[in-house]
Amino acid sequence: MSTIIEAQDLTKHFGSVRALDSTSFKVDSGRIVGLIGRNGAGKTTALKAILGLTHCGGTLRVLGLDPTRQRDALMQQVCFIADTAVLPRWLRVDQAVEFMAAIHPRFERARADEFLARTQIQRTSRIGELSKGMVTQLHLALIMAIDARLLVLDEPTLGLDLLYRRQFYDTLLNDYFDKERTILLTTHQVEEVENLLTDVLFIDRGRIVLDSAVDALGSRFVQVQVEPAQLAAARAAHPLHERELFGRHVLLFDGANPEELAAFGERRTPTVADLFVAMMEGARS
Repeated sequence: MSTIIEAQDLTKHFGSVRALDSTSFKVDSGRIVGLIGRNGAGKTTALKAILGLTHCGGTLRVLGLDPTRQRDALMQQVCFIADTAVLPRWLRVDQAVEFMAAIHPRFERARADEFLARTQIQRTSRIGELSKGMVTQLHLALIMAIDARLLVLDEPTLGLDLLYRRQFYDTLLNDYFDKERTILLTTHQVEEVENLLTDVLFIDRGRIVLDSAVDALGSRFVQVQVEPAQLAAARAAHPLHERELFGRHVLLFDGANPEELAAFGERRTPTVADLFVAMMEGARS
């Protein structure tokens, strides 16, 4: 397994604000990684650094290349979908396909045509005439037709309804992803993508606070719905987070012995969304 992204002590300041604060992480090939954080946590700055759009202190290699000094070579192997479509509104759909075929050496026109044939998008329509969901479908068709090793997604389904969001991720997995490709995505709709992810990176105040494979979370974190009589004892076991739900107390533990926690109440593995909320609220408390 090769390393696709390797970041060491990335630092970026905007005035007195530290967007990235000695941030280090690694992304291996063939993984679907969720970079998850609050607004202003440093996600977008990290993505811009990976794409060579901003310079940071520290060391960063993407596909073995320096993103700022070797951006042209890097972007031959990287694709990017942002939360805001950048396609010109006056451009026709067929012109967008022709343009991509002319400028990108790894663009496979037949693949774009195949994907667009499964949509309701008319080739003669101007982009300004399409719904937001259709624009996203077009953008995805253009990106999927590029034989790229790394796909970076920044809130790709923002503003789309549930049907379009589901279609987007189904298409991404069924028609694009394979063991040779790597996907790095940010989203606020964690519940919808957590079953797709192989790894998570939680970022807060410019620092990575959790870097883990998803299938390893269950061996580290345990969530317990605590019986009232056991609440004091459970709190004494130093939970990472506590919340009240329908009059019951739910405590989340990091690294505790699951068998010992069984005496407190019903145990289960927290979802990625549960874990994210717990760690962010714990960090700000």
